[in-house]
Amino acid sequence: MSFQHGLSGLSVASTNLDVVGNNVANANTIGYKQSQAQFTDIYANSLAGAGHSQVGIGSKVAAIAQAFNQGDISPTSNPLDIAINGQGFFRMSDQGVISYSRNGQFQIDKNGFIVDSKGTNLTGYATDTNQNIVSNQPTNLKITTSDLPPKVTSTFDWGFNLDSRKSGPSITTFNANDAKSYTNTSSGTVIDSLGNPHTLAIFFQKSSSTSNAWEAYATIDGKVDAAGLPVGVTLDNVGSKPMTFNEKGILTAPTGSINVSVDLNAINPTLGAESPFNFTLDLTKTTQFGSDFGINSITQNGYTSGRLSSFQASADGIIQGIYTNGQTRTLGQVVLASFVNPHGLNPVGDGRWLETPESGQPLVGIPKTGTLGVLQPSAVEDANVDLTAELVKMITAQRMYQANAKTIETQDAILQTLVNL
Repeated sequence: MSFQHGLSGLSVASTNLDVVGNNVANANTIGYKQSQAQFTDIYANSLAGAGHSQVGIGSKVAAIAQAFNQGDISPTSNPLDIAINGQGFFRMSDQGVISYSRNGQFQIDKNGFIVDSKGTNLTGYATDTNQNIVSNQPTNLKITTSDLPPKVTSTFDWGFNLDSRKSGPSITTFNANDAKSYTNTSSGTVIDSLGNPHTLAIFFQKSSSTSNAWEAYATIDGKVDAAGLPVGVTLDNVGSKPMTFNEKGILTAPTGSINVSVDLNAINPTLGAESPFNFTLDLTKTTQFGSDFGINSITQNGYTSGRLSSFQASADGIIQGIYTNGQTRTLGQVVLASFVNPHGLNPVGDGRWLETPESGQPLVGIPKTGTLGVLQPSAVEDANVDLTAELVKMITAQRMYQANAKTIETQDAILQTLVNL
Protein backbone atom coordinates (compact mmCIF):
# COMPACT_ATOMS: atom_id res chain seq x y z
CA MET A 1 0.00 0.00 0.00
CA SER A 2 1.16 3.58 -0.60
CA PHE A 3 0.71 6.72 1.42
CA GLN A 4 1.98 8.88 -1.46
CA HIS A 5 -1.44 9.94 -2.68
CA GLY A 6 -2.60 11.19 0.68
CA LEU A 7 0.71 12.89 1.50
CA SER A 8 0.74 14.76 -1.83
CA GLY A 9 -2.91 15.70 -1.28
CA LEU A 10 -2.11 17.04 2.17
CA SER A 11 0.77 19.03 0.71
CA VAL A 12 -1.25 20.69 -2.05
CA ALA A 13 -4.20 21.31 0.28
CA SER A 14 -1.84 22.97 2.75
CA THR A 15 -0.38 25.12 -0.03
CA ASN A 16 -3.90 26.02 -1.16
CA LEU A 17 -4.73 27.13 2.38
CA ASP A 18 -1.54 29.21 2.44
CA VAL A 19 -2.51 30.94 -0.80
CA VAL A 20 -6.07 31.63 0.39
CA GLY A 21 -4.76 32.87 3.74
CA ASN A 22 -2.33 35.19 1.98
CA ASN A 23 -5.17 36.61 -0.13
CA VAL A 24 -7.27 37.24 2.96
CA ALA A 25 -4.33 38.82 4.79
CA ASN A 26 -3.79 41.25 1.89
CA ALA A 27 -7.44 42.18 1.37
CA ASN A 28 -6.59 45.75 2.47
CA THR A 29 -3.23 45.99 0.68
CA ILE A 30 -3.34 48.71 -1.98
CA GLY A 31 -2.61 47.37 -5.47
CA TYR A 32 -2.44 43.73 -4.33
CA LYS A 33 -3.35 41.08 -6.89
CA GLN A 34 -4.90 37.89 -5.58
CA SER A 35 -3.16 34.54 -6.17
CA GLN A 36 -4.55 31.16 -7.11
CA ALA A 37 -2.91 27.77 -6.51
CA GLN A 38 -3.01 25.65 -9.65
CA PHE A 39 -2.52 21.87 -9.34
CA THR A 40 -1.62 19.01 -11.62
CA ASP A 41 -1.53 15.22 -11.33
CA ILE A 42 1.57 13.01 -11.06
CA TYR A 43 2.23 9.75 -12.94
CA ALA A 44 5.29 7.56 -12.61
CA ASN A 45 7.40 6.75 -15.62
CA SER A 46 7.18 3.12 -16.83
CA LEU A 47 9.96 1.12 -18.49
CA ALA A 48 7.34 -0.47 -20.66
CA GLY A 49 5.94 2.86 -21.73
CA ALA A 50 2.61 4.47 -21.03
CA GLY A 51 -0.27 2.22 -20.15
CA HIS A 52 -3.99 2.41 -19.58
CA SER A 53 -3.89 1.00 -16.07
CA GLN A 54 -1.75 3.58 -14.28
CA VAL A 55 -3.42 4.94 -11.16
CA GLY A 56 -1.09 7.86 -10.58
CA ILE A 57 0.86 8.80 -7.49
CA GLY A 58 -0.88 11.97 -6.36
CA SER A 59 -0.84 15.67 -7.15
CA LYS A 60 1.47 18.64 -6.96
CA VAL A 61 1.37 22.43 -7.22
CA ALA A 62 1.86 23.38 -10.87
CA ALA A 63 1.92 27.14 -10.30
CA ILE A 64 0.73 29.92 -8.06
CA ALA A 65 -0.72 32.41 -10.52
CA GLN A 66 -1.77 35.98 -9.81
CA ALA A 67 -4.93 37.50 -11.26
CA PHE A 68 -4.22 40.94 -12.73
CA ASN A 69 -7.84 42.01 -13.10
CA GLN A 70 -8.81 45.55 -12.06
CA GLY A 71 -9.38 46.34 -8.40
CA ASP A 72 -11.91 48.88 -7.13
CA ILE A 73 -10.75 52.52 -7.10
CA SER A 74 -11.18 54.48 -3.87
CA PRO A 75 -10.78 58.28 -3.61
CA THR A 76 -8.34 59.77 -1.10
CA SER A 77 -7.30 63.24 0.05
CA ASN A 78 -3.65 62.91 -1.03
CA PRO A 79 -3.00 64.59 -4.42
CA LEU A 80 -0.07 62.22 -4.99
CA ASP A 81 -2.18 59.09 -4.56
CA ILE A 82 -2.59 57.76 -8.11
CA ALA A 83 -4.68 54.81 -9.26
CA ILE A 84 -4.26 53.01 -12.58
CA ASN A 85 -7.56 52.33 -14.31
CA GLY A 86 -6.70 49.71 -16.89
CA GLN A 87 -3.50 47.94 -17.86
CA GLY A 88 0.01 48.87 -16.85
CA PHE A 89 2.34 49.19 -13.88
CA PHE A 90 4.14 52.09 -12.27
CA ARG A 91 7.84 51.95 -13.12
CA MET A 92 9.85 52.16 -9.90
CA SER A 93 13.60 52.59 -9.40
CA ASP A 94 15.54 51.55 -6.29
CA GLN A 95 19.03 52.94 -6.95
CA GLY A 96 18.78 51.80 -10.54
CA VAL A 97 17.06 48.47 -9.88
CA ILE A 98 13.78 48.66 -11.82
CA SER A 99 10.62 47.10 -10.44
CA TYR A 100 6.93 47.47 -11.23
CA SER A 101 3.98 48.21 -8.97
CA ARG A 102 0.24 48.89 -8.90
CA ASN A 103 0.44 50.61 -5.52
CA GLY A 104 0.00 54.32 -6.22
CA GLN A 105 0.50 55.66 -2.68
CA PHE A 106 3.24 58.22 -3.23
CA GLN A 107 4.84 61.02 -1.24
CA ILE A 108 7.65 63.56 -1.51
CA ASP A 109 10.98 62.81 0.17
CA LYS A 110 13.33 65.41 1.65
CA ASN A 111 15.03 65.91 -1.73
CA GLY A 112 11.77 66.50 -3.60
CA PHE A 113 11.60 63.10 -5.32
CA ILE A 114 8.30 61.22 -5.63
CA VAL A 115 8.70 57.95 -3.72
CA ASP A 116 6.61 55.17 -2.20
CA SER A 117 6.57 54.23 1.49
CA LYS A 118 9.85 52.30 1.07
CA GLY A 119 11.64 55.24 -0.54
CA THR A 120 11.60 53.70 -4.02
CA ASN A 121 11.51 56.35 -6.75
CA LEU A 122 8.64 56.74 -9.17
CA THR A 123 9.98 57.21 -12.68
CA GLY A 124 8.67 59.23 -15.59
CA TYR A 125 9.63 61.92 -18.06
CA ALA A 126 11.23 65.16 -16.87
CA THR A 127 10.75 68.64 -18.35
CA ASP A 128 13.18 71.07 -19.96
CA THR A 129 13.56 74.75 -19.12
CA ASN A 130 10.52 75.56 -21.28
CA GLN A 131 8.30 73.05 -19.43
CA ASN A 132 8.26 70.70 -22.41
CA ILE A 133 8.17 66.96 -21.64
CA VAL A 134 11.46 65.27 -22.53
CA SER A 135 10.27 61.79 -23.49
CA ASN A 136 13.57 60.12 -24.40
CA GLN A 137 14.41 58.20 -21.21
CA PRO A 138 12.42 57.72 -17.96
CA THR A 139 14.10 59.21 -14.91
CA ASN A 140 13.29 59.65 -11.23
CA LEU A 141 10.49 62.20 -10.99
CA LYS A 142 11.24 65.24 -8.85
CA ILE A 143 8.99 68.05 -7.68
CA THR A 144 10.85 71.33 -8.04
CA THR A 145 9.98 73.38 -4.96
CA SER A 146 11.90 76.52 -5.94
CA ASP A 147 9.98 79.76 -6.41
CA LEU A 148 8.48 80.45 -9.82
CA PRO A 149 10.26 83.60 -11.10
CA PRO A 150 8.13 86.54 -12.20
CA LYS A 151 7.29 87.20 -15.81
CA VAL A 152 7.27 90.77 -17.02
CA THR A 153 4.17 91.94 -18.89
CA SER A 154 4.87 92.24 -22.60
CA THR A 155 1.32 92.27 -23.99
CA PHE A 156 -1.92 93.65 -22.59
CA ASP A 157 -5.14 93.01 -24.52
CA TRP A 158 -8.04 95.17 -23.42
CA GLY A 159 -11.45 95.44 -25.01
CA PHE A 160 -14.17 97.95 -24.09
CA ASN A 161 -17.49 99.22 -25.27
CA LEU A 162 -17.63 103.01 -25.29
CA ASP A 163 -21.16 104.39 -25.05
CA SER A 164 -21.92 106.26 -28.29
CA ARG A 165 -24.80 108.08 -26.55
CA LYS A 166 -22.46 109.95 -24.25
CA SER A 167 -21.63 113.60 -24.79
CA GLY A 168 -18.16 115.01 -24.43
CA PRO A 169 -17.10 115.97 -20.88
CA SER A 170 -17.84 119.48 -19.64
CA ILE A 171 -14.12 120.10 -19.09
CA THR A 172 -12.16 119.51 -22.28
CA THR A 173 -8.68 119.62 -20.74
CA PHE A 174 -7.86 116.19 -19.37
CA ASN A 175 -7.13 115.96 -15.66
CA ALA A 176 -6.92 112.48 -14.09
CA ASN A 177 -7.99 114.00 -10.76
CA ASP A 178 -11.15 115.55 -12.21
CA ALA A 179 -13.90 113.12 -13.26
CA LYS A 180 -15.58 115.91 -15.23
CA SER A 181 -12.66 115.91 -17.71
CA TYR A 182 -13.09 112.33 -18.99
CA THR A 183 -15.99 110.10 -19.96
CA ASN A 184 -15.00 106.69 -18.60
CA THR A 185 -12.07 104.98 -16.84
CA SER A 186 -10.96 101.49 -15.92
CA SER A 187 -7.84 99.86 -14.48
CA GLY A 188 -5.80 96.65 -14.70
CA THR A 189 -2.51 95.26 -13.44
CA VAL A 190 0.85 94.97 -15.19
CA ILE A 191 4.02 93.30 -13.84
CA ASP A 192 7.56 94.70 -14.03
CA SER A 193 10.83 92.74 -14.33
CA LEU A 194 11.04 92.13 -10.55
CA GLY A 195 7.46 90.93 -10.28
CA ASN A 196 6.14 94.17 -8.79
CA PRO A 197 2.49 94.76 -9.72
CA HIS A 198 1.51 98.18 -11.08
CA THR A 199 -1.94 99.59 -11.65
CA LEU A 200 -2.49 100.67 -15.24
CA ALA A 201 -5.43 103.06 -15.43
CA ILE A 202 -6.90 104.05 -18.78
CA PHE A 203 -9.12 107.11 -19.31
CA PHE A 204 -11.41 107.74 -22.29
CA GLN A 205 -12.39 111.27 -23.21
CA LYS A 206 -15.04 111.65 -25.88
CA SER A 207 -14.58 114.54 -28.31
CA SER A 208 -17.12 117.32 -27.98
CA SER A 209 -16.47 118.59 -31.52
CA THR A 210 -15.82 115.47 -33.64
CA SER A 211 -18.25 112.59 -33.88
CA ASN A 212 -17.04 109.05 -33.20
CA ALA A 213 -13.73 110.39 -31.88
CA TRP A 214 -12.16 109.69 -28.48
CA GLU A 215 -8.85 110.32 -26.76
CA ALA A 216 -7.17 107.67 -24.55
CA TYR A 217 -4.87 108.52 -21.64
CA ALA A 218 -3.05 106.16 -19.28
CA THR A 219 -1.43 106.42 -15.84
CA ILE A 220 0.70 104.01 -13.82
CA ASP A 221 0.03 103.74 -10.09
CA GLY A 222 -1.96 106.98 -10.27
CA LYS A 223 1.21 109.04 -10.82
CA VAL A 224 0.23 112.46 -12.25
CA ASP A 225 1.64 115.96 -12.13
CA ALA A 226 0.03 119.04 -10.58
CA ALA A 227 -2.21 119.45 -13.67
CA GLY A 228 -3.42 115.85 -13.43
CA LEU A 229 -1.47 114.73 -16.52
CA PRO A 230 0.22 111.29 -16.58
CA VAL A 231 3.82 111.13 -15.36
CA GLY A 232 6.33 108.63 -16.79
CA VAL A 233 3.89 107.02 -19.27
CA THR A 234 3.75 107.47 -23.04
CA LEU A 235 1.47 105.89 -25.66
CA ASP A 236 3.38 105.54 -28.94
CA ASN A 237 5.83 108.12 -27.54
CA VAL A 238 3.12 110.72 -26.87
CA GLY A 239 0.93 111.53 -23.91
CA SER A 240 -2.37 110.29 -25.35
CA LYS A 241 -3.77 108.23 -28.21
CA PRO A 242 -6.64 109.23 -30.54
CA MET A 243 -9.35 106.61 -31.20
CA THR A 244 -11.91 106.77 -34.01
CA PHE A 245 -14.90 104.60 -34.91
CA ASN A 246 -17.03 104.25 -38.02
CA GLU A 247 -20.82 104.55 -38.25
CA LYS A 248 -21.17 100.85 -37.28
CA GLY A 249 -19.23 101.30 -34.04
CA ILE A 250 -16.11 99.49 -35.27
CA LEU A 251 -12.70 100.85 -34.28
CA THR A 252 -10.87 102.31 -37.28
CA ALA A 253 -7.84 103.77 -35.47
CA PRO A 254 -5.54 102.69 -34.02
CA THR A 255 -5.44 99.57 -36.18
CA GLY A 256 -2.72 97.83 -34.21
CA SER A 257 -1.19 97.64 -30.76
CA ILE A 258 -0.05 100.74 -28.90
CA ASN A 259 3.51 100.81 -27.60
CA VAL A 260 3.43 101.78 -23.93
CA SER A 261 6.64 102.96 -22.30
CA VAL A 262 6.84 103.46 -18.54
CA ASP A 263 9.67 105.31 -16.80
CA LEU A 264 9.65 103.42 -13.50
CA ASN A 265 12.27 105.75 -12.07
CA ALA A 266 9.78 108.55 -12.42
CA ILE A 267 7.07 106.41 -10.81
CA ASN A 268 9.10 104.99 -7.90
CA PRO A 269 12.91 105.22 -8.02
CA THR A 270 13.36 102.73 -5.14
CA LEU A 271 11.91 99.71 -6.98
CA GLY A 272 15.07 98.76 -8.85
CA ALA A 273 13.16 97.13 -11.73
CA GLU A 274 14.20 97.44 -15.36
CA SER A 275 13.34 100.85 -16.74
CA PRO A 276 11.91 101.83 -19.12
CA PHE A 277 9.22 99.19 -18.73
CA ASN A 278 7.79 98.55 -22.20
CA PHE A 279 4.76 96.56 -23.28
CA THR A 280 2.11 96.67 -26.01
CA LEU A 281 -1.49 97.65 -25.33
CA ASP A 282 -4.06 96.20 -27.75
CA LEU A 283 -7.37 98.10 -27.80
CA THR A 284 -8.53 96.78 -31.18
CA LYS A 285 -11.42 94.84 -29.60
CA THR A 286 -12.94 98.12 -28.41
CA THR A 287 -16.32 99.08 -29.88
CA GLN A 288 -18.60 102.13 -29.77
CA PHE A 289 -22.21 101.01 -29.52
CA GLY A 290 -25.28 102.59 -28.01
CA SER A 291 -25.01 100.69 -24.73
CA ASP A 292 -23.40 101.27 -21.36
CA PHE A 293 -19.65 101.41 -20.93
CA GLY A 294 -18.20 98.00 -20.12
CA ILE A 295 -15.16 95.76 -20.36
CA ASN A 296 -15.43 93.09 -23.05
CA SER A 297 -12.08 91.36 -22.40
CA ILE A 298 -8.88 91.81 -20.42
CA THR A 299 -5.75 89.64 -20.55
CA GLN A 300 -2.08 90.27 -19.87
CA ASN A 301 0.78 87.78 -19.91
CA GLY A 302 2.78 88.85 -16.85
CA TYR A 303 2.71 87.43 -13.34
CA THR A 304 4.42 87.91 -10.00
CA SER A 305 6.74 85.37 -8.40
CA GLY A 306 5.03 82.43 -6.70
CA ARG A 307 5.69 79.50 -4.42
CA LEU A 308 4.51 75.96 -4.95
CA SER A 309 1.27 75.52 -3.02
CA SER A 310 -0.01 72.19 -4.38
CA PHE A 311 0.24 69.80 -7.29
CA GLN A 312 -1.96 67.35 -9.11
CA ALA A 313 -1.68 64.59 -11.70
CA SER A 314 -3.86 64.33 -14.79
CA ALA A 315 -5.30 61.25 -16.50
CA ASP A 316 -2.36 61.17 -18.93
CA GLY A 317 0.23 61.39 -16.14
CA ILE A 318 1.11 65.09 -16.39
CA ILE A 319 2.04 66.46 -12.95
CA GLN A 320 1.09 70.12 -12.66
CA GLY A 321 2.45 72.39 -9.94
CA ILE A 322 0.04 75.07 -8.71
CA TYR A 323 1.68 78.26 -7.41
CA THR A 324 0.54 81.01 -5.07
CA ASN A 325 0.44 83.49 -7.96
CA GLY A 326 -2.24 81.43 -9.70
CA GLN A 327 0.11 79.99 -12.31
CA THR A 328 0.57 76.32 -13.14
CA ARG A 329 3.74 74.61 -14.30
CA THR A 330 4.39 71.18 -15.78
CA LEU A 331 6.77 69.33 -13.45
CA GLY A 332 6.94 65.95 -15.20
CA GLN A 333 4.92 63.03 -16.54
CA VAL A 334 4.36 59.60 -15.02
CA VAL A 335 5.04 56.64 -17.32
CA LEU A 336 3.50 53.17 -17.23
CA ALA A 337 4.87 49.82 -18.32
CA SER A 338 2.96 46.84 -19.68
CA PHE A 339 4.04 43.25 -20.39
CA VAL A 340 2.98 40.69 -22.96
CA ASN A 341 2.78 38.11 -20.16
CA PRO A 342 2.28 39.80 -16.76
CA HIS A 343 1.81 36.35 -15.21
CA GLY A 344 5.51 35.79 -15.85
CA LEU A 345 6.51 38.63 -13.51
CA ASN A 346 8.32 37.69 -10.33
CA PRO A 347 6.63 39.05 -7.16
CA VAL A 348 9.24 40.26 -4.64
CA GLY A 349 7.04 41.77 -1.94
CA ASP A 350 6.24 45.37 -1.01
CA GLY A 351 3.70 45.34 -3.85
CA ARG A 352 6.36 45.09 -6.55
CA TRP A 353 7.24 42.71 -9.37
CA LEU A 354 10.44 42.16 -11.32
CA GLU A 355 10.83 41.49 -15.04
CA THR A 356 11.67 37.91 -16.06
CA PRO A 357 12.30 36.17 -19.40
CA GLU A 358 8.79 34.71 -19.13
CA SER A 359 7.17 38.15 -18.77
CA GLY A 360 8.94 39.65 -21.76
CA GLN A 361 10.44 43.09 -21.92
CA PRO A 362 8.42 46.05 -20.60
CA LEU A 363 6.55 48.28 -23.03
CA VAL A 364 7.04 51.73 -21.53
CA GLY A 365 4.78 54.63 -22.52
CA ILE A 366 2.57 57.39 -21.23
CA PRO A 367 -0.94 56.69 -19.90
CA LYS A 368 -3.89 56.70 -22.34
CA THR A 369 -1.69 55.44 -25.19
CA GLY A 370 -1.72 51.98 -26.73
CA THR A 371 -3.04 49.41 -24.28
CA LEU A 372 -2.00 51.42 -21.21
CA GLY A 373 -4.69 52.56 -18.80
CA VAL A 374 -5.49 56.03 -17.53
CA LEU A 375 -4.51 57.54 -14.21
CA GLN A 376 -6.94 58.76 -11.58
CA PRO A 377 -5.37 61.28 -9.17
CA SER A 378 -6.26 61.41 -5.47
CA ALA A 379 -7.32 57.77 -5.60
CA VAL A 380 -5.87 54.30 -5.01
CA GLU A 381 -6.59 50.86 -6.44
CA ASP A 382 -7.86 48.43 -3.83
CA ALA A 383 -6.83 44.79 -3.72
CA ASN A 384 -8.84 42.66 -6.13
CA VAL A 385 -9.60 40.10 -3.38
CA ASP A 386 -13.20 38.89 -3.08
CA LEU A 387 -13.42 37.99 0.60
CA THR A 388 -16.61 35.97 0.15
CA ALA A 389 -15.04 33.83 -2.55
CA GLU A 390 -11.86 33.39 -0.50
CA LEU A 391 -13.80 32.19 2.53
CA VAL A 392 -15.58 29.61 0.36
CA LYS A 393 -12.19 28.52 -1.03
CA MET A 394 -10.93 28.20 2.54
CA ILE A 395 -13.77 25.83 3.42
CA THR A 396 -13.10 23.79 0.27
CA ALA A 397 -9.37 23.61 1.04
CA GLN A 398 -10.15 22.46 4.58
CA ARG A 399 -12.39 19.68 3.23
CA MET A 400 -9.63 18.66 0.82
CA TYR A 401 -7.17 18.46 3.69
CA GLN A 402 -9.56 16.37 5.77
CA ALA A 403 -10.30 14.03 2.87
CA ASN A 404 -6.61 13.42 2.14
CA ALA A 405 -5.94 12.82 5.81
CA LYS A 406 -8.74 10.24 5.71
CA THR A 407 -7.05 8.38 2.83
CA ILE A 408 -3.88 8.09 4.93
CA GLU A 409 -5.92 6.86 7.88
CA THR A 410 -7.68 4.28 5.67
CA GLN A 411 -4.46 3.02 4.13
CA ASP A 412 -2.95 2.75 7.59
CA ALA A 413 -5.91 0.61 8.73
CA ILE A 414 -5.56 -1.67 5.68
CA LEU A 415 -1.84 -2.00 6.22
CA GLN A 416 -2.43 -2.89 9.89
CA THR A 417 -4.87 -5.61 8.79
CA LEU A 418 -2.22 -7.10 6.51
CA VAL A 419 0.33 -7.01 9.29
CA ASN A 420 -2.08 -8.86 11.60
CA LEU A 421 -2.60 -11.72 9.15
